[in-house]
Amino acid sequence: MRLRETFLEDERMSGELSLHINIKEPRWDQSTFTGRAKHFFTVTDPRNLLLSSKTLEEARRVIEDYRMGKVSPGLTEDQLWQAKYIYDSAFHPDTGEKMILIGRMSAQVPMNMTITGCMLTFYRTTPAVLFWQWVNQSFNAIVNYTNRSGDAPITVNQLGTAYISATTGAVVTALGLKSLTKHLPPIVGRYVPFAAVAAANCINIPLMRQRELKFGIPILDENGNRLGESKKAAQQAIMQVVVSRIGMAAPAMAIPPVIMNALEKRAFLKRYPWLNAPLQVGLVGLCLVFATPLCCALFPQKSSMKVSHLEPELQAQIREKNSSIEVIYFNKGL
Repeated sequence: MRLRETFLEDERMSGELSLHINIKEPRWDQSTFTGRAKHFFTVTDPRNLLLSSKTLEEARRVIEDYRMGKVSPGLTEDQLWQAKYIYDSAFHPDTGEKMILIGRMSAQVPMNMTITGCMLTFYRTTPAVLFWQWVNQSFNAIVNYTNRSGDAPITVNQLGTAYISATTGAVVTALGLKSLTKHLPPIVGRYVPFAAVAAANCINIPLMRQRELKFGIPILDENGNRLGESKKAAQQAIMQVVVSRIGMAAPAMAIPPVIMNALEKRAFLKRYPWLNAPLQVGLVGLCLVFATPLCCALFPQKSSMKVSHLEPELQAQIREKNSSIEVIYFNKGL
């Protein structure tokens, strides 16, 4: 923490820091899965949640100054990149606004390990299923809103519709499957929460980002110049996010049930049943530490699409501006 809090302390260096470092892009090569994984292990680091408002604002100042061609005295390249990742962990890439604390990607592991662990532990009664699916979808609604793509506002009606629809979808799926698995082996019942979460993600994310589907998301050329808004790009972005979110939940909701099912047959857990929830949460957390950044890395954050796959009118508009543009780029969201 001390290193993070004091990343702007002066260090000896030879000469002033170059102004040609491209901090618009991540430090590691995003065309490779390994590069994206390194990036997201940094972005989803839960320690970022502990940073003070002063540190966040200082990081913002360093990054904004650097973008305008001003270098803080004594700033090194490593400190610049650290400031960038602190900035990226707390501020929205399109709007620049400070994101809600529990909606940040750095909150994914601690929040999801608690909620998922409880969903997997308390799945036997209807009230417990209702409560934890509601908690999970409330959290998902916050995350989806916080990490939306583009800079267009979302109305209260849109937020409400997405939230109610996703919660209803998750609860109906969970209760429906729960009734179907009553006469099946106990291990099958343990996978009901995962099916409910997968179904809810397919509802929640498109609804929470329905404005993007209706009006499109900003698309850019390789130099970052805005070319317009595309609904086709929005469809691709949302599909990729849905796949990543389901993949993110899969290990945490698939592996612990097998382990807990075996442990519950042992005398140890029968003697100390209160250890069930803490063990479940711990196992989920261990899975999420790796699953969250690795599944975020499945697709590039700065996604691309061929101009020929865009809407016809947008293709014509782009070719009129610059006929040499073959590929456009957009922020897919998280």
